[in-house]
Amino acid sequence: MPSIYDAIEKDHKHHRALLNTIADTQGDTKERREAWHAFFYDVKSHAAAEEETFYSTLMAETWGQDSARHSVEEHAAMDDLMEELQEMDMSSGAWLVKFKQLKHDYEHHMDEEEDELFTRARKVIGMEHNDAFGAKFLKRKEDELTLVDKKREDHLED
Repeated sequence: MPSIYDAIEKDHKHHRALLNTIADTQGDTKERREAWHAFFYDVKSHAAAEEETFYSTLMAETWGQDSARHSVEEHAAMDDLMEELQEMDMSSGAWLVKFKQLKHDYEHHMDEEEDELFTRARKVIGMEHNDAFGAKFLKRKEDELTLVDKKREDHLED
């Protein structure tokens, strides 16, 4: 079982590759649609699982609260961008501009998590718990993947 850090970094590597595939394609092509679909669903399930299993643990410590809250705020902002992109014509210039913003913001977020947040987290999550948190994260992510569309419907009804 991967540690919580390995599990998150593996997702980040996959997300970076998808972002690059999307950026390297043009218009509303099958390749771009498939990469976007994979990115959209994986990031949504990843973010929810991260908040529920990883950030919630960091918030147990006062010095971890600001970092975790900052990351949750970044998730919310990126989620809003992703929802906008999901509804737009991906062959339009406006889609590309918004996507470039999302790519920049998400790459910054991943770097910040891996460089800063992981350092703080290691003080809260002892090495003896890394694999258990990794398993919990992966299970929650799997569950969240089945809820992405339901959550979108509920959100649109609000």
